[in-house]
Amino acid sequence: MKKKTLLSWSSGKDSAWALHALRQDPEIDLSGLYTVVNRKYDRVSMHATRSDLLERQANALGLPLQIINIPHPCSNDECDAIMESFVRNAVKIGIDCMAFGDLFLRDVRDYRENQLRGTGIKPLFPIWKSPTHILAERMLSSGVEAYISCLDPQKVSDSLAGRRWSKSLIEELPENVDPCGENGEFHTVVVGGPMFAESIPVRIGETVDREGFVFADIIPG
Repeated sequence: MKKKTLLSWSSGKDSAWALHALRQDPEIDLSGLYTVVNRKYDRVSMHATRSDLLERQANALGLPLQIINIPHPCSNDECDAIMESFVRNAVKIGIDCMAFGDLFLRDVRDYRENQLRGTGIKPLFPIWKSPTHILAERMLSSGVEAYISCLDPQKVSDSLAGRRWSKSLIEELPENVDPCGENGEFHTVVVGGPMFAESIPVRIGETVDREGFVFADIIPG
């Protein structure tokens, strides 16, 4: 029997590639997506994806989306309680696995595994330890289209905000910056690729500095 699976959908390229991998696994029944949204800004946490663009992504992926609203600010205890409630409900509807698009951050993986320990839901990491230079090339060659929606100006130039993630952009990155931004250098919003039924047209809006990060507004067309 296939394993009924939910994917933690960040709205970025790595989540999209994890989804692509899950769809090729004959043991997985990908049942839907879930995303944490900052209630104050009505956007995905860190990626700053607008909720209307998030819905457009889910429609183009052909999957139901569950939005988990969190307050701003939100303490770790509050966030953990909200996620525990979500996991309990997932158990009730027969979810077997929850999947994540993490690449190599061990502390992040440990946190996710601890959240699910003892619940009966198995954590899956379909692209874990994929060499990121090879992975980036594979994603771009497949037609993945993504834009930098958030960056850490202490790690990369703020001029990259709003730009399309591409081979030429990767070549501009400092040598110590991961091409997939896995160390928090940048986050993306994905709008096209082999996992989508159709690409989502977007335009780049205002760029703002907030709480030590630079955000570019990726607006659905």
